[in-house]
Amino acid sequence: MFSPLDPSPAARPRPNGPPTVLVVDDAPENLAVMSELLRGDYRVLVATSGERALALAAASPPDLIVLDVMMPGLDGYEVCRRLKDSAATAHIPIIFLTSIDDEDSERTGFELGAVDFVGKPVRAAVFLARVRTHVQLKQAGDSLRLHAHHLAQLVDERTREVGTIQDVTIFALASLAETRDNETGNHIRRTQHYVRALALALRSHRRFRAALGDEEIEMLFKSAPLHDIGKVGVPDHILLKPGKLTPEEFELMKQHAVFGSDAIRRAEALIGAEQSFLRFAREIAVGHHEKWDGSGYPQGLSGDDIPLSARLMAVADVYDALISKRVYKPAFPHEKAVQILVDGRGTHFDPDILDGFLGIAEEFRGIHETYRDD
Repeated sequence: MFSPLDPSPAARPRPNGPPTVLVVDDAPENLAVMSELLRGDYRVLVATSGERALALAAASPPDLIVLDVMMPGLDGYEVCRRLKDSAATAHIPIIFLTSIDDEDSERTGFELGAVDFVGKPVRAAVFLARVRTHVQLKQAGDSLRLHAHHLAQLVDERTREVGTIQDVTIFALASLAETRDNETGNHIRRTQHYVRALALALRSHRRFRAALGDEEIEMLFKSAPLHDIGKVGVPDHILLKPGKLTPEEFELMKQHAVFGSDAIRRAEALIGAEQSFLRFAREIAVGHHEKWDGSGYPQGLSGDDIPLSARLMAVADVYDALISKRVYKPAFPHEKAVQILVDGRGTHFDPDILDGFLGIAEEFRGIHETYRDD
C-alpha cells in the first residue's frame, strides 16, 4: 500500500506546460466536445475505452481524469477502482461524466474515490469551473505531499546523524576504558555480541518479550561496551595488578560500577532526556555485578530489582571472564565455563536468562572464537 506522503508520479510537479486532462468516453463526438472546451487551458489526452485510459494514466499520469460511467468493457466505476488501487495513479482526481441522475450512482462513485460528477449534456461554464477547481486542489495537494516527503527525508537524515553520534560516543568512551585495562582486548566486542545473542534468544519469553523489542535489543548491543567504563576511575596499582587483589583492593575495584554509573548519569543530565540512549549503558554499568540472590555489588539488589540489561550482561561478562586468559588465571574450556554458570543458576544468575544461555551456548563459543584475543 502506498504512503500518503509518497510523491508518486501523479504527485510530482510537472515541468513548464499546462496541466494535463485525460478525457475517457466511448463516444467520439463527446471526446470532440470535451477536447474543444479544454484545449485552450490544458493539454488534453483522450481514450475511447477503460483499458486505454488505464494504459495512458499509468504511462504518464495526468492531473485530472474526466471519466464516462457507461462504457463497454470496463465501465467507469471499474476504471476508477483500478486507478485508486495503484500508487502511481491514486492521487489523480476523477470527475465522472454521466447522463445517469440518481443518488445511488453518485454514492457509488464517491465511495470509489471520485471527486465530482458532471451531468450530460455538459454545461461549458460549470464543467470548466469544476475542472479548474479540482486541478488547483490537485496541485496544492501535490505540493503538500512533496513538502511532507521532503520533511520526512530530513527527519530520517537527522535520525541517522543522531544514531551515528550515539555510536561514536559509545565507541570513544569504551575505547577509553579499554586503554586503561591491558587485559580487556576484544572483551567489549565479545560481550556486546553475547548480550545481543542472549536478548534475541529470550525475546519471545513471557517474562521478557515486552522489554526486548528490536529497538531495545539494538540499544543493548550498542550500550554493552560501556559496562566497565568506570574502570577509568580505579587506580593503576589495583587495575593493573598482576595477581590476586587484597580484600581492601577488591573493595576499591568494586567501585568501578559506581564510577561508571555516575559518569553516565551526568552525561544523561546534560542530554536532558530521561529515556536517553545511555539508559541501558547506565543500568549495565552499575548492575552487571549484582546477583540474583542479592549477594552482589554495589547495591545488593536481587531478583527482578536488577535491571534486565544488567542481568543479561552478568551472564555475558562472567562467561567471557571464565573462557579468557587473565594474569591471575588460565582460560577455562568452554564446557567448564558453562558448568560454572549452571552452578550459579538461581543464585548468581536469573534462572530464565541462564536457561536461555544454555540454549545458545554454542553460539557464545562461536562469538569467542570470532573475536579471540591475539
